[in-house]
Parts: sequence; C-alpha cells; structure tokens
Amino acid sequence: MQTNTTQITEISIVEDEVHMTTIELCHTIDIDQEDLVAWVQEGILNPIGTSPEDWRFSGDTLSRAKKALRLSRDLEINTPGVAMVLDLLDEISELRKRLG
Repeated sequence: MQTNTTQITEISIVEDEVHMTTIELCHTIDIDQEDLVAWVQEGILNPIGTSPEDWRFSGDTLSRAKKALRLSRDLEINTPGVAMVLDLLDEISELRKRLG
C-alpha cells in the first residue's frame, strides 16, 4: 500500500510599504511588548517613530523579527546575542552579494 504525504508551508508576503504598529507586530510574531522594546533598544529592530506608541515597523522588519524570535526562543540566545548574530548574518549576506 502506498501513502502520499503532502507538506504545507506557510508563506507570508509583506510589502515594504506596509507599516505595522507595535501591537500588530507583537501579535503577528507572538511576542511580549517588553521583549520588542528590548529588541529596539538593542538595535535589533529599527522602527519609525520615537516611542512604542508611535513606532511603525516595515515589512522587512517582520522578517528580521521572526529571525530574532527563532534565535531567542529556539536557541535560547539572549538579546545582545541575538543582535550580534543578526549583524553577522547581515554581514554574510552583504559579502555574498559582493561575490555573486
């Protein structure tokens, strides 16, 4: 007897022009606002605006926030460590662009 297995992958497409509030981003990636504020203070995320109530996050930020969440939850990396890993990943990506 033969069985077929289907794998479903969730795909999210968010345009750069879309801007989410602090609350929307927290709900989207399932994170506490305090953690999000810590990420902004550490430089992991760079919102537009001066305070959490005014912050707006772009579509690019959503992707970075999801990476940060995986690093902090799955690998149990602290906030400064997440910032360092993401900076290194950005640097690797930039170097690959230059080479290719």
